[in-house]
Amino acid sequence: MAQNDGGIVDTIKTVVYALLIAGVFRTLFFQPFWIPSESMKDTLLIGDFVFVNKMAYGYSKYSCPFSICPISGRILGSEPARGDVVVFRHPVNGSDFVKRLIGMPGDKIQIKGGIVFINGAEAPQVPDGQFEEIMGPQGPMGNRPRCENGAVGDGSICTRSRYRETLPNGVVHDVLNIEDNGYADNTDVFTVPEGEYFFMGDNRDNSQDSRFSQAIGGVGFVPAANLIGRADRIIFSSAGTSMLYFWTWRADRFFKAVE
Repeated sequence: MAQNDGGIVDTIKTVVYALLIAGVFRTLFFQPFWIPSESMKDTLLIGDFVFVNKMAYGYSKYSCPFSICPISGRILGSEPARGDVVVFRHPVNGSDFVKRLIGMPGDKIQIKGGIVFINGAEAPQVPDGQFEEIMGPQGPMGNRPRCENGAVGDGSICTRSRYRETLPNGVVHDVLNIEDNGYADNTDVFTVPEGEYFFMGDNRDNSQDSRFSQAIGGVGFVPAANLIGRADRIIFSSAGTSMLYFWTWRADRFFKAVE
């Protein structure tokens, strides 16, 4: 074999080993996840890239790329905590979603006037000013935000009322409001089945989550096997339609913990 051929083989080996190591790391430890929608504002913004901790809840078939892990249920599993921001596989359409865990197995969840009640106890909300952003296309999909101050033109300020919500276990986080008595601000009581969970987006009036049944495209209850991991930290953030547009980078969000 010529020396040149040996160099090519070594290069191929290096690339293969690197891909294998990256695949093992992504499968067992951390997976990057891009935020495509505004359903978790202002905790997560469109264009945030987060590290998802896959060790947090153990492993299922969804832990592997293309769901190829030959795992039934979960292995090395541990219970998620109420208030965790979780990436999971949608029970019906197969896409990856990120929402906040609100209801544990056996809980009774109801939303009344935009306030969450868990087993009959209110999760109180305290006003915390406004969340403001510039109206315009956001992220590669070019989505425009919904605003509490109505339909505003590109370049104008889009506002939403912000509240600090406290869950029964003491987790405090932001939620946003776009309209009073919105389409999911008042619900029947949801009883979370054993082995399943109830999720909601922090941008409460703009989130397809467990308040909506799977029959109409909602998330419904999410089985434990569908949990992929906990969103722990934002590693990069860009407000533009391409991450290469460095002038749209949000440097203040780099390496920010997800709360």
